[in-house]
Amino acid sequence: MISRDIVVIGGGPAGLAAAHAAYEAGARDILVLERDEQLGGILNQCIHNGFGLHTFHEELTGPEYAGKFIDLVKKDGIDVSLKTMVLDLSEGRVVTAMNEENGMFQIKAGAVILAMGCRERPRGALNIPGFRPAGIYTAGTAQKLVNIDGYLPGKEVVILGSGDIGLIMARRMTLEGAKVKLVAELMPYSGGLKRNIVQCLDDFGIPLLLSHTVSSIEGKKRLEAVEIAEVDEHGKVKPETKQRVTCDTLLLSCGLIPENELSRKAQVEINPVTNGPVVDESLETSREGIFACGNVLHVHDLVDYVTQEAEQAGREAAAYLQRKGRENKAGEKLFTLKPENGIRYTVPSYIHPQEMEGLLTVRFRVGNVYKGKFLSVYLDGERILHQKKRIMAPGEMEQVVLQKKKLQEAGSGEIVIRIEEE
Repeated sequence: MISRDIVVIGGGPAGLAAAHAAYEAGARDILVLERDEQLGGILNQCIHNGFGLHTFHEELTGPEYAGKFIDLVKKDGIDVSLKTMVLDLSEGRVVTAMNEENGMFQIKAGAVILAMGCRERPRGALNIPGFRPAGIYTAGTAQKLVNIDGYLPGKEVVILGSGDIGLIMARRMTLEGAKVKLVAELMPYSGGLKRNIVQCLDDFGIPLLLSHTVSSIEGKKRLEAVEIAEVDEHGKVKPETKQRVTCDTLLLSCGLIPENELSRKAQVEINPVTNGPVVDESLETSREGIFACGNVLHVHDLVDYVTQEAEQAGREAAAYLQRKGRENKAGEKLFTLKPENGIRYTVPSYIHPQEMEGLLTVRFRVGNVYKGKFLSVYLDGERILHQKKRIMAPGEMEQVVLQKKKLQEAGSGEIVIRIEEE
């Protein structure tokens, strides 16, 4: 068994940013494990622009954004093991992995950073009646086929779900010559960024049907048509609204699921709302010395936010090694963050003020579309933030910034984040 100070699991945008930040914070013995044959993760197939406005103050494509961090990791001299599958993360931060060169091997890590990203929700999770013909893809699979492999999956396309990948693929398929007939969304609001609705649907005249779903699939060998229907407030199909739409391709953009099988093996506490680890202000999980960042923690809409979060995780992992553990946290003041009245969750879930940097960004998502409402934060019952928001929607992440000084002056207890009328 070999030993490494920091093991980063995942070589996508989160893992690369975390590794570089740990190096910048003084760590030197860092190993990045990546199951793919190249670094960069999902960004390699995201050839559209719009990345990097916050981080690099310029508009980049996904591969260009990834390339900047790959260059930084190479410049740092950080060890990378590609085509390496991590099989287990056990007691004492022992990482079990396997690749062609070394077979199965184990690493004793001083600290572990979880950066495995997320996966798409497949058709099997949606329970759509019908056969299983060719022509049904997740939006991310279709994106890889078009952008990396050079294949056009079909010519007449229906998209179910208005997540960002689905919206972007509506534009991409159109530009490649396919006819995108419509995008159907089960919820009464879109799951994607407003800018993607405008640039990918409105600009190309592609209709977005809210409160609609695919109620059945036609075709045995190849997809022939889908049945589109409106749903009521409970998500039940309204039979009188069913309409048949011919198509040879159905793309599914129905949500992302954080890849947390390893986290569960390590007995990390999982938030039932995000399906990601529960973390504190240091992005440390319930298991000492294991940190989490990026889409494995909670699904992000902007890679720039992934980078900010991952850089914090890298710094905190390096700091953990320098102080040789977190035993000093046990008796510290503790605040629990409580999401209420429209706030679905918060990251982090709890805060030790003594361990905070000067300012702490708390990120969260809302559960519905709210227009002209107030975002409020209460500290031990006292309202410390009351901000009017023009619009808040589930597709766009929200955040508030907490001050270390303010928390240190208060007693330990609850920090409540909620939406209010006035």
